[in-house]
Amino acid sequence: MSTTADLRRTADFRTSFARRQAARLTGFPGGFTVQDPEFAGSHEHNQVYVDGSVDPAELPALADAALAPLPHRRITVLDDELGRACVPVLEAAGYTHEKELVMARPGVVAGPGLPLAETVSLAELRPAVARQTRAWLPKAEQSMIDHLVERRTARLRGADEVRFLAVRDEEHAVAASADVYLDRKQGIGQIEEVVTVEDRTRRGYAGTLLRTALHLAADCPLFFLVADADDWPRHWYARLGFRKLGLTHSFSATLD
Repeated sequence: MSTTADLRRTADFRTSFARRQAARLTGFPGGFTVQDPEFAGSHEHNQVYVDGSVDPAELPALADAALAPLPHRRITVLDDELGRACVPVLEAAGYTHEKELVMARPGVVAGPGLPLAETVSLAELRPAVARQTRAWLPKAEQSMIDHLVERRTARLRGADEVRFLAVRDEEHAVAASADVYLDRKQGIGQIEEVVTVEDRTRRGYAGTLLRTALHLAADCPLFFLVADADDWPRHWYARLGFRKLGLTHSFSATLD
């Protein structure tokens, strides 16, 4: 299958995931808005998706109307050409722009004897996620931290199979974690939120998470991730066999 076709499949998977986990779903020509009042602080669960043809000039007003009265705005544009056209318009409206690199490879069975991560419940994962989120956002209100931790409950609706992976340290505490989403019927899966606790880096834990995710997706010819196009992890993913499919774009703003 071509790179273009694979990129289209990843976009379809991402929009399907967003729709399935949404508490509220509103369509418009060229896209849709997802909302979840239970996790109002989560940009992931309260944002505008553009997966068709939209005039970039219309997006600031559209997002204002769709996401009011939330204090943030987020717009994900899944077509690279349209995303690039949106940059000057949305930056002029006060948005910051992030290029998202979509990378993929087939799943593969892990070699014998190699360590694998375990599948855990949100209850087991919650303390580590809460500590790391607080470390990232030291000034955030506790309600925001709670939203960012508990939003994983909504993700359980997003795909046919959703797993939370964890690697434990020598004290049996969760040292690294990731989400894996699978649709085995369609032969596609995704890994998301690969995070190692800050004082547990450089111990191979992230590699164990990736190896386990690929092992779980061994029957999926297309297994993908979304990385910051300007950050170093993309090089690490490339060394693990992930190839570049293309770019998508996200835009975010915080209201005064």
